[in-house]
Amino acid sequence: MDDLLQSLRSVLQDAVRRHPAEVLFFSGGLDTSILAVLTPSIPLLHICLEDGGEDLRYAEAVARHLNRDLTVRRVSIEEALSALPEVVRIRRTFDPALPNDLALYFAFAEARSLGFGSAMTGDGADEGFAGYPYMWDLDLASYIPWLVQRMRFSADEFGEWFGMEVRQPYRDPVVVDRALSIPPELKVREEKGTRFGKWILRKAFEDDLPPHLCWQGKRPIEVGSGFSRLRERVMAMLTDEDWAAPVRFFTCDQPYYYRLYCQMVGAIPPPAPGERACPACGAGMPQDARHCRVCGYS
Repeated sequence: MDDLLQSLRSVLQDAVRRHPAEVLFFSGGLDTSILAVLTPSIPLLHICLEDGGEDLRYAEAVARHLNRDLTVRRVSIEEALSALPEVVRIRRTFDPALPNDLALYFAFAEARSLGFGSAMTGDGADEGFAGYPYMWDLDLASYIPWLVQRMRFSADEFGEWFGMEVRQPYRDPVVVDRALSIPPELKVREEKGTRFGKWILRKAFEDDLPPHLCWQGKRPIEVGSGFSRLRERVMAMLTDEDWAAPVRFFTCDQPYYYRLYCQMVGAIPPPAPGERACPACGAGMPQDARHCRVCGYS
């Protein structure tokens, strides 16, 4: 086990060297905390809504532990609502997970305004090492190889939009191959009576982070950053006409995102030859897809 842990650390350290960046988008979660350990000299940038979300206290705690400066960009609710149309236009989606994308949008905007030309993200760790709770009861031996071949991240689209390079060490082919070689029982496992995803990653870096930071739980971006608080404001802006749209909605705020989609993007793209129609919105989906990138159906 010690050899495996040291090997995983070395693989990740090499990947960070191969994908250098000028700033780390830092949530304070496990994945970006490990990257902070491995990149001791680049700035840390944290994005949150107004008074902050749950992630902020973790980000501040990790920064203190590593003796690092942390830049915090607090986004007002009005700023966030004003940015939603542009985020919909960039992502070309009315997925109910758009509050997640808002946090990333403001991270790129802030980094660009500070003069940075490249940013590092923690994308890919949850997919390769079973970080999402929904994965824990699946057949990971077959699901993770399927997933890592299809994973897409909004950071790629935002990076292109803002003219910035995106560095994603967890997506490095060597890291992905190493993740695929690790058996599922070392990715999802109990530690002191609690079940964790990314168990092997936590064990590899538990000497670098205090236990309450290394063994913290998984938080959705929108919750950790506080952007989930936008949903109530968005719901208050809905009309009967929004609810009458000819698509199936999954959350009470999604009709507003669909309104913006129609304004900023236009019609939903129909299936191309060889595709199937999304059962919720009718958009084209690859035959083996499990998620519609237009409406978020899964």
